[in-house]
Amino acid sequence: MTDSSDDILALLPARLKEARRTQGLSLDAVSKLSGVSRSMVSQIERGESSPTIATLWNLTRALQVDFAGLLEQETQVNRIEVLRADQIPTIDNMGEGCRIRILSPPEEAGRNELYELRFDEGGRLDSQPHKRGTIEIVSVINGTIEITSDEATERLERGDSARYAADLRHCIRAVGGNAKVFLVVQDAG
Repeated sequence: MTDSSDDILALLPARLKEARRTQGLSLDAVSKLSGVSRSMVSQIERGESSPTIATLWNLTRALQVDFAGLLEQETQVNRIEVLRADQIPTIDNMGEGCRIRILSPPEEAGRNELYELRFDEGGRLDSQPHKRGTIEIVSVINGTIEITSDEATERLERGDSARYAADLRHCIRAVGGNAKVFLVVQDAG
């Protein structure tokens, strides 16, 4: 084994632990998601055991991290990740007359999520309460919308933004025509 591969193996425990903590996962949760025993995950994170390729693959899938990137010696901070317009996932079956484009990366799910919402005239997105402490921030790009959070209601027009509790029943509704908004969902955790 070369010095270079020894350096990579020395970085692996810290990178796995960092990925787990970034996801907010316990050792037990990673064990359940990956099928790797809790004690083995702990030993790998402490550098007391070197994982097989299969074990490392299962861990990276559970932690939603790039397998190759985890093994790279230098972190790639000077890169731009692009998702082209035709590759952006969309959801068309939530709400009425509402198309949702998911703009945030999958690893941000449950933390900071970014969406583009396009409403037909009268379109609406009714949402059940999210996790306690969750807030939403909406900014109107075009049109007029009405936001309801529990019993509070506000009307927003192009250029307006609002922040509201999303751990209550809430709704975004287009008023008087089509509307387009950006929505950020921030988890309190």
